[in-house]
Amino acid sequence: MTVRLTTLLHVYSDPARDPRRATLSAVFVAECDGEPEGGDDAAEARWFDLDALPSPLAFDHAQIIEDFRRFRATGERPPPMR
Repeated sequence: MTVRLTTLLHVYSDPARDPRRATLSAVFVAECDGEPEGGDDAAEARWFDLDALPSPLAFDHAQIIEDFRRFRATGERPPPMR
Protein backbone atom coordinates (compact mmCIF):
# COMPACT_ATOMS: atom_id res chain seq x y z
CA MET A 1 0.00 0.00 0.00
CA THR A 2 1.19 3.50 -0.81
CA VAL A 3 0.24 6.28 1.63
CA ARG A 4 0.73 10.02 1.12
CA LEU A 5 0.19 12.21 4.18
CA THR A 6 -1.65 15.38 3.17
CA THR A 7 -2.02 17.28 6.46
CA LEU A 8 -1.83 17.01 10.22
CA LEU A 9 -5.37 16.97 11.59
CA HIS A 10 -4.58 17.31 15.31
CA VAL A 11 -2.47 15.98 18.18
CA TYR A 12 -4.57 14.31 20.88
CA SER A 13 -3.03 14.24 24.34
CA ASP A 14 -5.77 14.26 27.00
CA PRO A 15 -4.23 12.30 29.92
CA ALA A 16 -7.55 10.46 30.37
CA ARG A 17 -7.82 9.29 26.74
CA ASP A 18 -6.34 5.85 27.48
CA PRO A 19 -7.01 4.20 30.86
CA ARG A 20 -3.66 2.38 30.77
CA ARG A 21 -1.59 5.60 30.92
CA ALA A 22 -1.13 9.00 29.31
CA THR A 23 -0.60 8.76 25.56
CA LEU A 24 -0.20 11.12 22.65
CA SER A 25 -1.46 10.52 19.10
CA ALA A 26 -0.64 12.60 16.05
CA VAL A 27 -3.50 12.13 13.56
CA PHE A 28 -2.80 12.77 9.89
CA VAL A 29 -5.14 12.97 6.90
CA ALA A 30 -3.80 10.85 4.06
CA GLU A 31 -4.47 9.55 0.56
CA CYS A 32 -3.65 5.95 -0.22
CA ASP A 33 -4.00 3.16 -2.72
CA GLY A 34 -3.80 -0.59 -2.31
CA GLU A 35 -5.14 -2.83 0.41
CA PRO A 36 -4.24 -2.56 4.11
CA GLU A 37 -2.40 -5.47 5.72
CA GLY A 38 -2.16 -6.51 9.35
CA GLY A 39 1.23 -6.13 10.96
CA ASP A 40 2.94 -6.67 14.29
CA ASP A 41 0.23 -4.74 16.17
CA ALA A 42 -2.88 -6.19 14.48
CA ALA A 43 -3.75 -9.59 13.07
CA GLU A 44 -5.74 -7.97 10.27
CA ALA A 45 -6.48 -4.56 8.79
CA ARG A 46 -9.38 -3.52 6.57
CA TRP A 47 -11.26 -0.54 5.20
CA PHE A 48 -14.57 0.70 6.60
CA ASP A 49 -16.88 3.26 5.05
CA LEU A 50 -16.92 6.38 7.23
CA ASP A 51 -20.68 5.89 7.72
CA ALA A 52 -20.32 2.20 8.64
CA LEU A 53 -17.59 2.12 11.28
CA PRO A 54 -17.59 -0.64 13.89
CA SER A 55 -18.89 0.24 17.32
CA PRO A 56 -17.75 0.88 19.93
CA LEU A 57 -14.52 2.61 18.96
CA ALA A 58 -11.59 2.56 21.37
CA PHE A 59 -10.54 5.43 23.62
CA ASP A 60 -11.31 8.85 22.07
CA HIS A 61 -11.43 7.60 18.49
CA ALA A 62 -15.08 8.67 18.08
CA GLN A 63 -13.93 12.25 18.80
CA ILE A 64 -11.15 11.89 16.24
CA ILE A 65 -13.66 10.70 13.62
CA GLU A 66 -15.98 13.61 14.47
CA ASP A 67 -13.07 16.04 14.11
CA PHE A 68 -12.16 14.49 10.73
CA ARG A 69 -15.75 14.77 9.49
CA ARG A 70 -15.78 18.47 10.44
CA PHE A 71 -12.39 19.01 8.77
CA ARG A 72 -13.58 17.31 5.59
CA ALA A 73 -16.75 19.42 5.50
CA THR A 74 -15.29 22.80 6.50
CA GLY A 75 -11.48 22.61 6.34
CA GLU A 76 -11.35 23.55 10.04
CA ARG A 77 -9.05 21.69 12.40
CA PRO A 78 -9.74 21.25 16.13
CA PRO A 79 -8.38 24.07 18.32
CA PRO A 80 -5.03 23.45 20.06
CA MET A 81 -6.64 23.28 23.51
CA ARG A 82 -10.07 21.92 24.39
